[in-house]
Amino acid sequence: MKRSYFATLFFVVISAMLFGCAAQQVQNPQSLFSPYALKADSYQPKVDNFMVILDMSSSMAEQYNGQSKFKIAKDFLSAMNQTLPNMKLNGALRTYGHSSSVSKKLTTLFYGLTVYSSAGFEEALQAVKKAGGTSPLASAINAGNDDLKSTQGPIAIIVVSDGKDMDKAPMAAAKNMKKQFGGRICIYTVLTGNDPAGGKLMEQIAGAGECGFSVRADGFKSGADMADFVKKVFLAKHVDSDGDGVYDELDRCPNTPKGVKVDARGCPLDMDGDGVYDYLDKCPNTPSGLKVNSRGCPLDTDGDGVYDYLDKCPGTPKGAKINAQGCWILKTILFDTDKAHIKSRLHSDLNAVVTVLGKNPALKVEINGHTDNVGSAAYNMKLSEKRAKAVMEYLVSKGIDSKRLSTKGFGLTMPIADNDTPEGRAKNRRIELTLIQ
Repeated sequence: MKRSYFATLFFVVISAMLFGCAAQQVQNPQSLFSPYALKADSYQPKVDNFMVILDMSSSMAEQYNGQSKFKIAKDFLSAMNQTLPNMKLNGALRTYGHSSSVSKKLTTLFYGLTVYSSAGFEEALQAVKKAGGTSPLASAINAGNDDLKSTQGPIAIIVVSDGKDMDKAPMAAAKNMKKQFGGRICIYTVLTGNDPAGGKLMEQIAGAGECGFSVRADGFKSGADMADFVKKVFLAKHVDSDGDGVYDELDRCPNTPKGVKVDARGCPLDMDGDGVYDYLDKCPNTPSGLKVNSRGCPLDTDGDGVYDYLDKCPGTPKGAKINAQGCWILKTILFDTDKAHIKSRLHSDLNAVVTVLGKNPALKVEINGHTDNVGSAAYNMKLSEKRAKAVMEYLVSKGIDSKRLSTKGFGLTMPIADNDTPEGRAKNRRIELTLIQ
């Protein structure tokens, strides 16, 4: 009977111990602060500087949910540190209310203000070993003002404390900090433990910052909760307003039309480098160095349809018929082989020249005659001169002052087509008009 009783008692005691251990493990909030990976390339810093103010007073040594509030606070900050993506920030860790074995000062700067690194912050955090002493939070906030006075850009203050055994001095200090830094600073508080007065004070301090908030450490149920806290305090989601794949803070060409390909700066492509984006460029592949218009096309100063860099005869008057080289030419074939007589049915082509000259009375023109290669060079030279003079005589007969006209023959020296074919030879039997400056 006794053996059975003791066996039963032993089983009950062992079960109770195991249950107690299990219960303590469930209550261990460290597991709630497991870091949660945040991809740095998805975010940009919302702040340029942050300072953690950590309570090390004697009340933080008290037990809460199976461990000291001081350990809960350190675990919280360690998880926050591991969750924060690696990005350019300045960071600091200031403590207050130490055990005399840690520091005899009311407040101590354990880390920074310096370029933040996860390893550096963690090393400083782990160097904070023991809680004890009074709760001079106001002194820590006031000292933080001096730490941060030379900073530029937005600031996040994170106060981690149980809020116990404090007067109204921290509230006055928080308001003074807000007054000093204005809209640059936001204050966030993290309550460890569940002291009602402490919780109210933490909320009031966060409220003094006007743009922060207060949370309870035991309100974090997962690593995702910590990630949400880090995002709200430290990070801003990258925005790509025009949807070109380049975030706004890197985009040198905002408001790019939808669907347009862009470079790494967010600017539309300009493959020919003429300064006009490809999607607007009506003349792609413009040779390098050419001046272009707003449509990306090379300049055509005389408006004859031939770009300036290809135009062998710049300044062609408006209305003149031109060839591929931009030269004023009589398009129709005026002459038969070995002839200088103008075909009467082609007078309309010459009449167009009369019209242009009539509209531009200041123009002076040289009439250039050309031939194919049938016959000797000397013969063709004379033939080309005869053709030029025939055209001049026609223009004079239509009222054009002879002083505005001159002639020149080039013979067979300047073909524009292949003389080996009838079609080519016909094109070479031509008249061109050159403006005289």
